[in-house]
Amino acid sequence: MQTAIRIFVATLLAMSAAAAEDGEWVSLFNGKDLDGWTPKIRTYEYGDNYADTFRVEDGAITVSYDKYDGPFNERFGHLFYKAPYANYKLKIEYRFIGEQCEGGPGWAWRNSGAMLHCQDPKTMLKDQEFPVSIEVQMLAGKEKGKRATGNLCTPGTHVLIEDKLEKRHCINSSSDTLRGDQWVTLVAEVHGHGVVKHYINDELVLEYEQSQLDEEDDDAKRLIEAGADIKLSSGYISLQSESHPVQFRKVEIMELDE
Repeated sequence: MQTAIRIFVATLLAMSAAAAEDGEWVSLFNGKDLDGWTPKIRTYEYGDNYADTFRVEDGAITVSYDKYDGPFNERFGHLFYKAPYANYKLKIEYRFIGEQCEGGPGWAWRNSGAMLHCQDPKTMLKDQEFPVSIEVQMLAGKEKGKRATGNLCTPGTHVLIEDKLEKRHCINSSSDTLRGDQWVTLVAEVHGHGVVKHYINDELVLEYEQSQLDEEDDDAKRLIEAGADIKLSSGYISLQSESHPVQFRKVEIMELDE
């Protein structure tokens, strides 16, 4: 009898794990407008979508600078989804288009990202460049040379890689160089304060864990002083505007039962 009970319990646990792994993808973008999403652009108030930076064109969230009144001038922007998440898979299809905005920094050419475990955007300073978060960086390659995508950047944060605390701001993935205007599928698998994995076109390209606030970073220190846990286990999701036009035609999430 005890053996049968153990088998039954093990079967239930396996079924539960399979259900979590094979959960349903839910779209965070309705394909028509920015319902559920709010911008925060540097030097502007939360909710001010300066010059229609974030818009929907051809069924895709589009970052554009054609209505700017001059150079980019470090007006870094982030489009925040309305709800925080902890354990999930995030799937994004993205591509770069057009020419970089005048005055955009050289490193931002064909550069964007998805920010995970973000601070509440309402707590950002008006002049703050980036939310405290962990970034899945998106890059496209130039005509020659290697330029990985699915990298990690850490504004106001640190992570552990192979049990070592990494203080480098950006860490390259093992991805291939993807050039031109092709659509790329990015998946971030996030387990709270635990393991985070980056996938590019179904290939695992980077893995780390124990995302945490950087106690030496001014923006992170403000959050700590306000009572934030140093261990990052949940937060908001945002899409970046870093001076090069980019489109996101799919933004989907699958919550994981931890």
